[in-house]
Formats: sequence, structure tokens, C-alpha cells
Amino acid sequence: MSRCRPPALRNTALLATALSLLGFATLSAPVIAAEAPADVVYATESSKAAKSLILDVVHAGARLVAVGDRGHIVYSDDQGKTWKQAKVPSRQLLTSVYFADDKHGWAVGHDAQILASEDGGLTWTKQFEDLKRESPLLDVWFKDVNSGFAVGAYGSLMETTDGGKHWEDVSDRLDNEDQFHLNAIAAVKDAGLFIVGESGSMFRSADWGQTWEKLEGPYEGSLFGVIGTAQAQTLLAYGLRGNLYRSTDFGSTWEQVELKAARGALEFGLSGATLLPDGSIVIVGNGGSVVSSSDNGETFSVFNRPDRISLSSVTAAGDGNLILTGQGGVHTTQPNGAEVNNKKAGL
Repeated sequence: MSRCRPPALRNTALLATALSLLGFATLSAPVIAAEAPADVVYATESSKAAKSLILDVVHAGARLVAVGDRGHIVYSDDQGKTWKQAKVPSRQLLTSVYFADDKHGWAVGHDAQILASEDGGLTWTKQFEDLKRESPLLDVWFKDVNSGFAVGAYGSLMETTDGGKHWEDVSDRLDNEDQFHLNAIAAVKDAGLFIVGESGSMFRSADWGQTWEKLEGPYEGSLFGVIGTAQAQTLLAYGLRGNLYRSTDFGSTWEQVELKAARGALEFGLSGATLLPDGSIVIVGNGGSVVSSSDNGETFSVFNRPDRISLSSVTAAGDGNLILTGQGGVHTTQPNGAEVNNKKAGL
């Protein structure tokens, strides 16, 4: 099946801002890990790296690490007050980052690139890329420092069992004949792994990625993210136009969660989420939307930032505040998403 239209990617609005959503060619045949090219081109150093398009932010221990446009990876050791730029062998848009511990992390992005760090995000090496795919990887998750998965456009599912020394295309484990884009992968407490994507596609694995079951989801539009809660078997899936769904049985059944903003139902797309140390959940999206729950996703409060910037990810700052990413880079905010002293975090 030929699929040459622009994909409904996890951070569609933000990618459109950066790249005008270029179309992607049909996925090539499955590939077993590729060697990094001999000629390494590093991301250009910029004093404005932390203020450019940033798509994802996570913790590497106490350190914050964020990835985004032009191969930019920035990190902060002071809870987001200041940011430094890492040395990165890529100038591609990086879409997601994940750390298995305080030292070992992976970032993925366009050209099916996979980058790795062994020093908490200070320096990075390229483990894999596939230029022939002309399509991005969109999310990455690791069980430990050896075992991990990356997902992406046209049904891409990549696996490593040796910390990324080798990556194998295992897309055929999924019943995804239409090659729907896979936008996010997450662990669900006491259950397994869960993937969501284009056209409401859902897949779950009770054996942590070796076999997968296709599910009939509650929504036919694109789902941009999924997150497990602090409650066993419980997860949230979210996507276009503020659609948010909750399951307490690992995706067998779903209930829609209503999001009420000051002027009616929330209609902005939701694109990123985090589980905070106290068990509360924060989800962000377009239009400056920041929605929060303290009851494992049963109910949410909604805050729309006055600047209405598109947001792509969120994590705890470590001092009770939040770090948001998206248009304009990284932002340090109050717990509800409002700016701290009305100032942006800077490089």
C-alpha cells in the first residue's frame, strides 16, 4: 500500500512549524542494524538552542535532558534555570529521548536515527540510521540498559537487546498491514508495553515486546501519546482535539475522560505527558494546554497558557515546578503550567 501523504505524527503541529510537514516515501524492507557513517556532522553550536523547537524532555537522574530541531540536545543541572548544549553527531530533528538510568540514554529522530549517551547526555554517538526510509522514528523506550524499542512512521518497530550495538527491525511482530504510523510506546504498571498511533491504532504486549496483540480502540482519529499511571493495569491514551481515554484493564475497555476548559470542552490536540513522583499526571498539547490529574487520570483540571504556544512534552523540574517543551524551547512553569515570574528558561 503506497503511503506518500504527510503522516499524522505525534507532534504534528510542531513538526509543521519546523518543516511544513514534508511527505514521506513508503517504508523500505526490514533492516538489521546499520553502521554509523564514517563522516560525522555535528549539530551546530547555538546560544539559542534551548529556545528553538524542543520536542521532548526527560530526567537523567537529577539532570534534565531535552531534544529537538537540528540535532539540538540541551541539558540542565540546576532544575531548568540554565541550559548547556551537548555534542551531538546529527543535524536532524530529534523527536524523543529516554534514559534507562542516570547515565544511559537514547534519542531518536528523522532518517530513522538513533543516538546514544553513556554520560548522562553530555555527549552522544550515532548507533543507527536508515536514509532510505525517509521517515522518522517518533518514540523510544528502554526496559534496562540493554533492552529497548523505538517506534515510528509507517509502522516501524525497532528492537535492541545489547544496548543499541545492534538494532533489528521487528515491525512484522505487529498486525499492522496498513503500516499506520506508531506515535508512542510506554510501559503500563504490572501489565506490559502499549503502543498507540495513527487512526486510533493500538497494540499491547504482555511479554514486554516479544508478541503483540492488536486492539480495537475507542477512537478512530490519531493518538499521539500513551502513559501508564501509578495504578496497576491503568493507562491513558490521548490525541487529536483533546480526545483522552482511560483504561483500567490494560486496554481491554476504555472510558472517555472529559476535559472542560473555561470556555467549554478542550479541543486542542494533546501530545505529551509525564507521571510525576507523587503519582499525579500532567498532559500538554497545542494551544498552550496543560491538564493535570491527581486521581490516576479519572478527572483533570485544565489550564490554557495565555501565550497559546504549542507544547510537546513535560516533566518535573525537581523543585515542585514543571519543565514544558515546544515552540520557543524549554519553559520553567508553576505546577499548573503558568510561567514562573513570567520568564522563559534560557540557555
